Amino acid sequence: MIRTTYSLLLLSFVIAIVYSTDHFVEKFEDESYTKRWVQSAAKSDLGEFKLSHGKFYGDAKKDLGLQTSQDARFYAMSAKFDSFSNEGKTLVVQFTVKHEQKIDCGGGYVKVYPADTNQKDITGDSPYHIMFGPDICGYDKKKVHVIFTYKGKNLLIKKDIKCKDDEFTHLYTLILNSDNTYEVRIDNEKVESGKLEEDWDFTVPKRIPDPNAKKPSDWVDEEKIDDSADKKPEDWDKPEHIPDPDAKKPEDWDDEIDGTWEPPMIDNSAYKGVWKARQIDNPAYKDISVIGFDLWQVKSGTIFDNIIITDSVKRAEEFGNETWGKTKDAEKKMKDSQDEVERKKEEEERKKREAEDKSKTPGDDDDTDTEHGKSTHVHDDEL
Repeated sequence: MIRTTYSLLLLSFVIAIVYSTDHFVEKFEDESYTKRWVQSAAKSDLGEFKLSHGKFYGDAKKDLGLQTSQDARFYAMSAKFDSFSNEGKTLVVQFTVKHEQKIDCGGGYVKVYPADTNQKDITGDSPYHIMFGPDICGYDKKKVHVIFTYKGKNLLIKKDIKCKDDEFTHLYTLILNSDNTYEVRIDNEKVESGKLEEDWDFTVPKRIPDPNAKKPSDWVDEEKIDDSADKKPEDWDKPEHIPDPDAKKPEDWDDEIDGTWEPPMIDNSAYKGVWKARQIDNPAYKDISVIGFDLWQVKSGTIFDNIIITDSVKRAEEFGNETWGKTKDAEKKMKDSQDEVERKKEEEERKKREAEDKSKTPGDDDDTDTEHGKSTHVHDDEL
């Protein structure tokens, strides 16, 4: 889905209209998401997603999201949108993730796939353009992945970006600028930035050219190709300039001295320019068109929500504030309240156990031992 929005900026009496395009937006507000999202059928034992706001939330409807529901499973589900290229434009991928289950090992990232992706066959081996989001496993691995596929290889970021590992909802944002710079944000705060060529191995070192690097035989550079069904009109070939019909040969013109007289040229009103076939989409040109989840979780319960792919950083910020920003405080308040109830319950149970221990009669065990001793003792005169 594509949505175009704009905002008015008033500065020094100058009004500028700033347009932005939302290529994809998903808030999982009801079960209608099942019409837009496709479950992979590549494996029979893939985990199931369910619609849920979790055990604690800020708004029962706004915090509905896609939740993993089965432990120790792979998950694969995706949604398609109109294909586009971010060439010369900013690309922003943003979503929220909530590990309310105190995740011990599992992914919380999204993948952006090419337009020719078969959604029913998505697996961990399916080619993708971008992989972005948190990944946690044990105490050592708590990082934000930013991976690009380039020339058939998955290139990992050289920097270590720490992810959030608590139970609350967090907003993850990846910004790719047209000048080949990037920025990663968590909860609208910048946590990393830099240049693509410096933080990923996109290029071969200048002093060590790769002799085996070749352009793939099936690589296509042209996004548009000539429409083979489009034909040049028969009346198309008209000269750009024609002799001026109103021009007359000067009376004093001498052909022997001045040469053959020719009237001056004027623009031809019938001239249509150089004919070119109209452009159609090139079926071989690969573009961005699918977003999805392809991940493994040992302990399920993660909730994904508030996904947006847009060409405007400002639009992404506004969307984040309208969704995550409006419910995060209430979510924490509910969690704190639940924790307080649980704390009081545990305190009452502890006091109850202590009271039961104190109610026992002291020395009961010693008296029992004495009675047993008397009944089994044999006197010398009884022998």
